Amino acid sequence: MSMLHTELTIDAVLDATGLCCPEPVMLLHKQVRELPAGGVLRVLATDPSTQRDIPKFCLFLGHELLEQQLTADIYYYLIRKKLD
Repeated sequence: MSMLHTELTIDAVLDATGLCCPEPVMLLHKQVRELPAGGVLRVLATDPSTQRDIPKFCLFLGHELLEQQLTADIYYYLIRKKLD
C-alpha cells in the first residue's frame, strides 16, 4: 500500500484471487452494495483484466479508485464507495 493511504480505514476486503472475468467484478458489485456510503473496500485479484474492469466499474458507478497496484502477481485496489 502506498504511503498516502497508510492510515486509511479498510471497511471490507474482497479476495477475488484465482477468479476470472467476469467473477471479480460481479463480486465487487455485490460487496460495494453492502458497504456504507464512503466506505473503503480493498480488493485482491489475479485476473489481469481487472486492471481494465475495476477502474471502469468505479468510473461508471461513481466510486473512487484510491489506489491500484501490482505486487507479486496480485493486483490490489482500494475503492471508496460514493457518498450518495
